[in-house]
Amino acid sequence: MENPIFPRRRFLQLATGAVALPAGARLAVADTYPSRPVRIVVGFPGGAATDIVARLISDPLSQRLGQQVIVDNRPGAGSNIGADVAAHATPDGYTLLAMTVTNTVNATLYQGLNFDIVRDLAPVVGTFRSPLVMVVTPSVPAKTLAEFIAYAKANPGKINYASLGPGSAPHINGELFKMTAGVDLVHVPYRGNPMADLLSGQVQMFFSPVPLVIGYIKAGTVRALAVSGAKRVEALPEVPTVAEVVPGYETYIWHGIAAPKGTPADVIEKLNSEINAVLTTPKMKEQFAAQGGAPIGGSSADFAKLIAAEIDKWGKVVRTANIKPE
Repeated sequence: MENPIFPRRRFLQLATGAVALPAGARLAVADTYPSRPVRIVVGFPGGAATDIVARLISDPLSQRLGQQVIVDNRPGAGSNIGADVAAHATPDGYTLLAMTVTNTVNATLYQGLNFDIVRDLAPVVGTFRSPLVMVVTPSVPAKTLAEFIAYAKANPGKINYASLGPGSAPHINGELFKMTAGVDLVHVPYRGNPMADLLSGQVQMFFSPVPLVIGYIKAGTVRALAVSGAKRVEALPEVPTVAEVVPGYETYIWHGIAAPKGTPADVIEKLNSEINAVLTTPKMKEQFAAQGGAPIGGSSADFAKLIAAEIDKWGKVVRTANIKPE
């Protein structure tokens, strides 16, 4: 007769082994990752802010990981092509996405996408944030933000503001400014750099990334009226914040790293730890300051909260302003 104790004992041994295997596998992943190059997908062309930040991080991160970190530019469809590539990549930590505020705008702006940034991507860490700077052509008589608002209210629909296309950071900042300041401005989207038309006066205002216009500001060919963040920018200490005149206005261009959902938790933890280490170096802080911004850092949960808040914030702007993609 078969001993009934043996099958039960054997079952417990097998069950214990079944539980132990995944734990062992996770430890093996942590010990061996990465064993080959890692790529960061960027949904914009070379030279764009997202590309610049990804490349600033990639070299020191390569040194810390012991494997090359490659920037893979996949521009198009308002950065959705790159996000789609990353969202559907194998969730093994070898394909990452350089996220930006645009991804959170697109969550509302575009209908019928093949991916969802919350459902299909796992936040790793926020890397960089910078306010925009509101500049005007010298032909605009306003010397301060308060004077510009008064001038705009006296000339409704007669002031054009430039953007880098529907849903871009300059566009959504312009629309939020219209709502909060109570002014009527005309949006003029550009596929490329609008600076030539701003300098000539064909458009009068532009919410710009700081690096794009700081040279023009210092040369006096455009006038900086305000920055969009909560504090003044180290590179432009004399320029006030929008909130000093329009209470509650606070926006940033921000960047971060995400991975396909399902990427092992210990891989995400390792990436978070190593990227945080890169962000805290004096050299990286100096490089980010030169771009008009500062590191974000923190946990993956912190980055998830930022993404959720930005989806909510910009979703309201997109719906209220009835912004449509091209």
